[in-house]
Amino acid sequence: MSTTALQTRQQPSTLLSYPRFLARIAWLATDGSLAFYAWMTLLTAISLVGANAWASQVAGGMIATNMTDQVSWGLYIANFTFCVGLAAGGVMMVIPAYLYDDEEMHKVVIVGEGVAIAAIVMCILSVVVDLGRPDRFWHMLPGIGKFNWPISMLTWDIIVLNGYMVINLHVVGYLLYMHYLGRKPSPIWYIPFVFLSIFWAFSIHTVTAFLYCGLGGRPFWNTALLAPRFLASAFVSGPAFIILVMRVLRITSGYGAPPGPAQTLIRIIRVSMVVNLIMLFSELFTLFYTGGLHATSAKYLFFGLHGHSGLVAWIWAAMALNITGTILFFMKESMKRSWIRILACILCITGIWIEKGMGLIIPGFIPSTLHEVVEYSPSIVEWKVTAGVWAFGLLTLTLILKVIASVFTGRVSERSRFVSS
Repeated sequence: MSTTALQTRQQPSTLLSYPRFLARIAWLATDGSLAFYAWMTLLTAISLVGANAWASQVAGGMIATNMTDQVSWGLYIANFTFCVGLAAGGVMMVIPAYLYDDEEMHKVVIVGEGVAIAAIVMCILSVVVDLGRPDRFWHMLPGIGKFNWPISMLTWDIIVLNGYMVINLHVVGYLLYMHYLGRKPSPIWYIPFVFLSIFWAFSIHTVTAFLYCGLGGRPFWNTALLAPRFLASAFVSGPAFIILVMRVLRITSGYGAPPGPAQTLIRIIRVSMVVNLIMLFSELFTLFYTGGLHATSAKYLFFGLHGHSGLVAWIWAAMALNITGTILFFMKESMKRSWIRILACILCITGIWIEKGMGLIIPGFIPSTLHEVVEYSPSIVEWKVTAGVWAFGLLTLTLILKVIASVFTGRVSERSRFVSS
C-alpha cells in the first residue's frame, strides 16, 4: 500500500469527527477553574436580572421605561448603535491579515471574528428588548411577515446584521474545526468569506447610519457625515475592545499574541480617532456657525435649551474621554503592554459609547417635531435590561474565546485526549 493511501486511511473522517468535536467543545465550554466558574456565575446572574426586568417590561408595557411618544428610542437603541460599531471594528484585524498578508495578525484574527459574533448577539438582543410587543417580531421575517424589501432601511439593517453573523460563524467554526483535526484549512472554504466579511463589516454600520439620516423628520441626523463618523468611531471602539480581549486572553489562558497585532491596531486607532474628531468638529462648525433646524438639537445637547440640560454632562464627558484617550494613544508607552494602553482603550470605548448613544440617539428627538422639549433619562428597568444584554454578550464571548484558546493552543484536538482545565 502506498504512503499516500496509508495516510488517507489513518486520517480521521471529517464527517465522523464532527459529532465528537461538538461534544468536546460543549464540555470545554462548561468546564474550567474556580475563577472561570465565578466569572460565568456573575455574568449569568446579571443576565437573569436583565431577563427579569425585561419580563416585567413586557408584562407591564413600555411605561416601565422612561421612553415617551416624544422620545421613542432610548438606551436600548443607543446600545444597539454602539454594538454595531463594535462588530464592524473586528474587520480591522481581517484587513491587515488578508489584504496585507500580515503573518502575526493571522494568528489572532479569529479573536476579532469572535468579538464580532458576540457584538452581533448584543445588537439583536438590544433590538428585541426595544420591541413593545416582541411576539410581533415575525412581521419582520421574509416570506412570513411584511418585509418591505428593498424600500425599508430597517429591512436592509436586518439583512446585513444577520448576514454578518452567519459569515463570522462560518469562518470561526471552519477554522476551529480544521485546527481541531490538525489539517490545513482549505482556502476555498474560508478566504472568499473573509473578503466578503470586509465588505459586510462596512455595510452593517453604513446601513445603520442610513437608517438614521434617512429619517427626514429628524434634522439632527440629516447629515452626510453620519455614515463616515460611524465608521471612524467603529474603527476605534472595535480595535480597542479587541486589544483588551487579547490582554485578558494572554493572562488567563496562555494564548498570547505577539506584540505586532496590538501595535497595528493602535496605529489604526490613532488615525481613526483623529479622523473621528475632525469630522465631529466639522459638524459642530456647521451646526453653530451656519445654524439651521438641526442646530436646535445640538444646542440642547451641548449647552441646554430653555432650562433643560439633561444631556450636557453626558456629551462633555464623552468629549473629554475621547480627547484624553487619543492623547494617551499617541504616547510611546501605548505601544507597550502598559497601563497607559489599557487606560486609553477604556477611555475611548466609554467615550464613543456615550457619543454614539446618549449623544446621538436621544438629541435626535429633542425638541420634538412639535418643538416640545421632553427630556429623557434611562429608567432603572432600562439599565437592568442593558446590563443583562451586555452580560449575555460577554458570556457568549467568554465561551467562544475559551474554545478558541483551547483549540489553537493544541490542548484539544482529534488526536489528543481531552484534558480538563
